[in-house]
Amino acid sequence: MEFEIGIACGQCDTFNPMGTTVCSVCGRALLLGNDEKDSDATLAVAENNEPHREPRLPPALDFPQLPEEKLMEHARNYICRECSMAVPSGHKFCGTCGAAVPPEIVELQTKYFGTLQEPGKARLILVRGDSEVDGLSYVLQGTEHIAGREEGQILFPEDIWLSPRHANFLYQGGKLVVMDENSVNGVFLRVSEPTNLNYSDQFLCGEHLFRLEPPPDVGAEVGPDQTHFYASPRKPTRFRVTEILKGGAPGAVFCISGNSAQIGREECEISYPKDIYMSGTHAKIEITPDGSFRLIDSGSRNGTYVRIKRPQPLRHGDYLFLGKQLLRIEMTA
Repeated sequence: MEFEIGIACGQCDTFNPMGTTVCSVCGRALLLGNDEKDSDATLAVAENNEPHREPRLPPALDFPQLPEEKLMEHARNYICRECSMAVPSGHKFCGTCGAAVPPEIVELQTKYFGTLQEPGKARLILVRGDSEVDGLSYVLQGTEHIAGREEGQILFPEDIWLSPRHANFLYQGGKLVVMDENSVNGVFLRVSEPTNLNYSDQFLCGEHLFRLEPPPDVGAEVGPDQTHFYASPRKPTRFRVTEILKGGAPGAVFCISGNSAQIGREECEISYPKDIYMSGTHAKIEITPDGSFRLIDSGSRNGTYVRIKRPQPLRHGDYLFLGKQLLRIEMTA
């Protein structure tokens, strides 16, 4: 069995013979060891003309002339020197072979993230979306940050429920605030405590969107010719909850005669037994002693979300729905 020792280009992964200084395909510098030039080359072994393997990296590479930002980038993408496996940022040991990460690499990684997240700033974490990039984070470091389908710094181009310019995350008085940029489908914030509702307010439970509405108009009971209209018996109604379908059309309408209405999947005034994202008892709307309304989450698994109508201050751990994107706010100390 014959082996050939060579150099693998760190940019295009092309195998080059030993002694080559420039990649034959992309022109990348191929210099191992101490050198002033930036090189991502690694030793490679080719067996019987098969694609090269990378069993082990050479001794530690030193780039003393690189700018600090580049050094931190190398640390962030650190490869274990013992087994050549990638080591996630912040880890002190390789998860594959257990080799220790050099202290200088750990220090550079810490500094890298420290420069990204200033005290009092926040990150936006993608918890769930329509794409395959769940867990992606956006550092909210500037003055304002536009999210949408086409405009801004936080883009979700495949989400057809997002407006081109949907929401804005900005700092006001040292606090992070989210604003709806006149979007079609709105910005929904997860309810963490009883929240006041007014007529026409919208909220999410499971997969269903609802709107709070006043009781129906009584209407005329007698026609111009004094003929009485025939109808179902009318029950007293305190308020209505209307389901909103795609396109904005009203769906089921629930007329509530009592002081509260439970929403859920099982034996509630408003029930959706086939909604797997809705808890058995998900949320409740109740009338307070002063006649106002409030929305209360009943300890649901997936949360209850209300559509914001004005700039809304955000806290660490808040969850938001923009279109089909579920996002979480993480604040730095």
